[in-house]
Amino acid sequence: MRKLALSLTLLFATILSALAEGFAGDKILGDYWVNHGSEKSKVRFTKIGENAYRAQVIWLEKMKDDKGNIRRDPKNPDPSKRNIPADQMVLIDKVSYKDGEWAEGEIYDPTRGRSFTVCIWFKDDETLCVKGSWGPFSQKIYWPKVK
Repeated sequence: MRKLALSLTLLFATILSALAEGFAGDKILGDYWVNHGSEKSKVRFTKIGENAYRAQVIWLEKMKDDKGNIRRDPKNPDPSKRNIPADQMVLIDKVSYKDGEWAEGEIYDPTRGRSFTVCIWFKDDETLCVKGSWGPFSQKIYWPKVK
């Protein structure tokens, strides 16, 4: 009887721990400002699975190019994504939460048409630190939460 009670207690603790980890990961959900050079945009983090998150552009300051055409993603290595309007691009995909960080996904840089590994954490309660890496090289950028 004691073994059963101990087993049930451990099972319950494991389930609660997994639920708490999932809820902690949801802290990233919401909208953030992105300043990349002279480009200003807004991205929205959404949950795409049990412990998976994505950031998609929802607003772009300069939505049209110099000719008045809607900006697209001509440098994307995937030809099927080159005609997606710039305000619908996925910038961060398939990150998962563990131990205070979101990682194991990719960040896409449309100005270069390249993807990099990404690690994300909160610098403070209102600011994400987004670190893109390629081999030994990395760059950190900060995305403040939209208020």
